[in-house]
Amino acid sequence: MTVLGPGVLHERARGAVDRAPVLVACSHGTSSIVGQRAVRDLVDAVALRRPDLDVLGCCVDVQQPDVPTTLAEIGDEPVHIVPLLLSAGFHVYVDLAEAAAEAPDAVVRPALGPDPRLVRQLVTRLDEAGLRPEDAVVLAVAGSSDARAVDDCEVMGRMLGHAIGREVLVGYISAVKPALPDAVETARSRSGGGRRVVVATYLLAPGYFADLAGRAGADVVTEPLLSAADPAPHEMVELVVERFGM
Repeated sequence: MTVLGPGVLHERARGAVDRAPVLVACSHGTSSIVGQRAVRDLVDAVALRRPDLDVLGCCVDVQQPDVPTTLAEIGDEPVHIVPLLLSAGFHVYVDLAEAAAEAPDAVVRPALGPDPRLVRQLVTRLDEAGLRPEDAVVLAVAGSSDARAVDDCEVMGRMLGHAIGREVLVGYISAVKPALPDAVETARSRSGGGRRVVVATYLLAPGYFADLAGRAGADVVTEPLLSAADPAPHEMVELVVERFGM
């Protein structure tokens, strides 16, 4: 089983010219009803964007159906698993890879981030929150025990900083330091306490981690990338379709 890089197709899927793979969109999963609805709206929007495909949603944790159950129901059809995850860590390289290895014809596509389209959605959320030129910005990320996922998040911090023209600190909600509250405090102390600290929430959807970001001590906290109150952003739909690869 190989986790494929952007634009690379597994040879088995390349040879299956008579049928398009099933697009399995796999999110982390959340107990938040609002978060579940936001992710479901994204999956539904992808299905509308590609009516020629079978598009199924599943979760790697918390919710059902899980990945093995979904793949078993698909049977021997070719499958492209698109992680609705913002970085490629344990869930991509272990959980999804192991599940795909047990399926007859499944490959794992790249995670959603880092990507400029996610940066633009972060900027949109900052604009909606009323970002001021003098505000300090901290990027709130979930955190991971996998160094590759941490590197992805640091890249996003630099990309966001370039987009908004100021330094962006990265704060982690779990597993990695600096912890988000510490990063918020560092941003505040660097400004001498005279500027607002704004947290840009680099999480896919509302849920437990988004609630923790909201309690990290910032003056302003943006919404996650997806919101159940609004349609799934067009660019994020296109990003999922691109990750699918066909």
